Amino acid sequence: MMQKNLLDLQRVAKSFTASDGQARVILDKVDFQLKEGEIVALLGKSGSGKSTLLRIMAGLISADHGEVKYREREINQPVSGIAMVFQSFALFPWLTVQQNVELGLEAQGVPQAERTVRADSVLELIGLSGFGGALPRELSGGMKQRVGIARALVTNPDVLLMDEAFSALDVLTGETLRNDMLELWEERKIPTKGILIVSHNIEEAVMMADRIVLLTSDPGTVRCEIPVDLPRPRDPDSPEVRALIDEVYGLMTMRAQSDSHPESAARHLGYRLPETTISRIEGILDMLAEAPFLGRADLPELAEEAELSDEDLFPTYEALSMLGLASLEKGDILLTALGQQYVHAEQSLKQDIFGQQCLTHVPLVAHIRRELEREPSGSVAEQPVLDLLQEFLKEKEAKRVLEVAIEWGRYGEVYEYDYHTGRLTLPGSAED
Repeated sequence: MMQKNLLDLQRVAKSFTASDGQARVILDKVDFQLKEGEIVALLGKSGSGKSTLLRIMAGLISADHGEVKYREREINQPVSGIAMVFQSFALFPWLTVQQNVELGLEAQGVPQAERTVRADSVLELIGLSGFGGALPRELSGGMKQRVGIARALVTNPDVLLMDEAFSALDVLTGETLRNDMLELWEERKIPTKGILIVSHNIEEAVMMADRIVLLTSDPGTVRCEIPVDLPRPRDPDSPEVRALIDEVYGLMTMRAQSDSHPESAARHLGYRLPETTISRIEGILDMLAEAPFLGRADLPELAEEAELSDEDLFPTYEALSMLGLASLEKGDILLTALGQQYVHAEQSLKQDIFGQQCLTHVPLVAHIRRELEREPSGSVAEQPVLDLLQEFLKEKEAKRVLEVAIEWGRYGEVYEYDYHTGRLTLPGSAED
């Protein structure tokens, strides 16, 4: 029997107007379906528009182009069959747990007596029986998120949208809540027909989902879909689960074809440089070079050893790959010969290697250096560089990218930067 589509998105696009008045494309030509009886995980790096897409599905914002349908009806405002759970809990601090849970029912005009019965029932279901009179400040993070989930479930939603719902919790609490949700789903204790999870946690996606959808960034488009044909409950240490986690890591760390074929000079220079620091880059290099990894590490194991999330580490992996200090291969990261040389080099040689790799592989750093060499004074203001970046990036993102380029260029002694005047100069160059 063919599964019916709960959600059906066709060629969805969304742009926002930046402070400079230019439109920035967040999502472009997104096709997506959520079918009855499935859990889907949506993964993507920063800038992929995951949360924007979720809010379009929830009817909180509208798409600029394309079709967004729930059970073949167009979505242009919040609909009663779709409920959402937020990362930030989004509880009203002055209301009790009971009152927070009843809010959705009150908005639907459900009588008080029925609201009380339904709220009591879902609080018991979610493990919060007896906490109805408590205020949010009296609860732990895990309990607050249970309230958020109860508030969504009390409306008996057809579709449950979960936006990073477990990411604000510690690992053990998040895992417990995730397992409780899967138990409710598998035992059909909730009426929900489909769940869509936005996450940055690859293991979470593999443990929960029937299908994983990967989005590219700038703009967000569907890169690929990975079916997860493993029965639940899943053992996180089983070879099948570990292999799938490695596969998804490999796909997540692979640059999209659109990234390597920029559409314009501005896009080429304004490529979203990874949001990482020199200290984190060198910290990961040092970890890779030492036991137990000795030059090669499984990405999930490295994340565990570093005690950092996938979201924190992906930019560092990207930076290492971009600079030719490490390579990424099917969920593993390997030190290159240059990376090995870098780890064991004296500080001055490290900086020389870093600078040369920036000039070779980071177009923005090379562009700044060329502009400095063209100027008789060996000095340029940062503003024209920022203006160039803003032809493609939002103002805030353009500033961040320039900050990364300045940090990398200064460390590699490609150029110097004066934070008081906002000017870039050639090393050793003196202004009149």
